This record gives sequence, structure tokens and C-alpha cells, in this order.
Amino acid sequence: MNDAVLTATGLTKTYVSGDRRIAVLRGVDLVVAPGESVAIRGESGSGKSTLLNLFSGLDAPDSGAIQWGAEPPAAARRAAYLGMVFQSFYLIPELDALQNVLMAARMIRPPGGGERARARDLLARVGLGERSGHLPAQLSGGERQRVAVARALMNSPRLLLADEPTGNLDEHTGDAVVELLLTLGRETGTALVLVTHNAAHAAKANRSLFLHDGVLR
Repeated sequence: MNDAVLTATGLTKTYVSGDRRIAVLRGVDLVVAPGESVAIRGESGSGKSTLLNLFSGLDAPDSGAIQWGAEPPAAARRAAYLGMVFQSFYLIPELDALQNVLMAARMIRPPGGGERARARDLLARVGLGERSGHLPAQLSGGERQRVAVARALMNSPRLLLADEPTGNLDEHTGDAVVELLLTLGRETGTALVLVTHNAAHAAKANRSLFLHDGVLR
């Protein structure tokens, strides 16, 4: 698929613990199309977060290849090409919601008026238009995760990676965050790879895969 947002071919990853070699990934293949949502489930310790670290270019596979579009991952392209949402929100506590969203733009260029307007628009789209001046400590867990979603979309990425984004949220709030990710992905054309332990959340994606014994099925 020439226009694929993410292509992974034959990814392997092995960790060494003492005298043991633990093969976490044994040949993962995945192609994600523009605007597509793909959910990945798996038992604890199956390598889901490792896989996302490879997709993001934060780690390298022992063998196999990853492409963002037609090119391999590169740190210089990361902030513009992909957005990331984690289980922990990773907001800067001293900055308000608007400033936290703008941090993504600062990874590329000094934010001007256009970026501030986009950040305000994104906060409004995630239901926080009236909370843009609040610090993270003044927001609920669900609200903080919504700020993190807005931040991840700030640079109009082609790919959004979400690693257990509902892990610190109650069931109702978690459902709302997943719906938000899927809805915004459809509206913006951003592809989504969602790592989740929740089967109901995975079922809402275009495709639901399971990571078992180092392979996606």
C-alpha cells in the first residue's frame, strides 16, 4: 500500500535479563491506511508498549523495518508526523491547558497567533473551551487526558499512537476518551493505533488485532 501511513515488516525485539533472552516480538507485520483505526490488545507483558515504541521511532527493532509513509522514522520528523497519547497524561503542571497544547507546536516552530487559535479550537473540540486557562491540578483525570489528546493533534499528524489512554480513568470517562479519539481521527483523517486491554474499546476500531507470542493476529 503506497499511501500507507505506517508500515511495519518483520519486526523483532529481544531483551536480555541476566542469562535469559526474552523474545518479545517475533515478526510483527502491520500496514495502517490514512484515517484507519487499529486496536491492539494482548496480555500484560506481551510487548504492546514495546511495539508502540518501535512504531514511534523511540526505539529500534532488532530486525525488520518501519516506514512512516515512504520514509523510515526520523527524530526530525516525529513531532510533525505523529502524535502520542499515554496512560499517564504527561502534562506540564506549571502550564495551563492552552500552554500544554501549544507545547507540541513549539517542537516545530515558535507558536504564533495561528497556532494559538488552533490550540483553542482543539480544546473546544475536546470539550474544554472554557477550561483553557486551568492548570492540570485544577482538572479531572478525564479532562487532563482530553488536553493530552488535543496536544497530540496540535500539529495535524498523519498518525496518532495511543498507549492504554484510559488506564487511569474510570469506565465512563474512558469510554468517552476512546470515542473522542475515534471521532477526531475520522474528522481529521488521522490514522490511529490504539493499544488497549479493553475488548469493548478495541471493537470500536476499524480493525482489532491481538498480540500473542510476539505476533499480531
